[in-house]
Amino acid sequence: MITDACINCDVCEPECPNQAISAGVEIYVIDPKRCTECVGHFDKPQCVEVCPVDCIPLDPDVVETPEQLLAKYETLTAEKAAGAS
Repeated sequence: MITDACINCDVCEPECPNQAISAGVEIYVIDPKRCTECVGHFDKPQCVEVCPVDCIPLDPDVVETPEQLLAKYETLTAEKAAGAS
């Protein structure tokens, strides 16, 4: 999730390999259906790595295991591959 401490600096959105981050009404938002916390892509969430104000904590309302995140990554990757063909 992205908190209201977000300064709309635009650095997180292009770093997301799943296109889970987009501009919201006031701040950027993360679509939990697309966020894998970068599992399958990187060792650490890239949005957190680049955020200059530390406003991207884990969402306590959306807790997923590494196995669930990997399964979501595999589904998203398969959808992307199917869309490319």
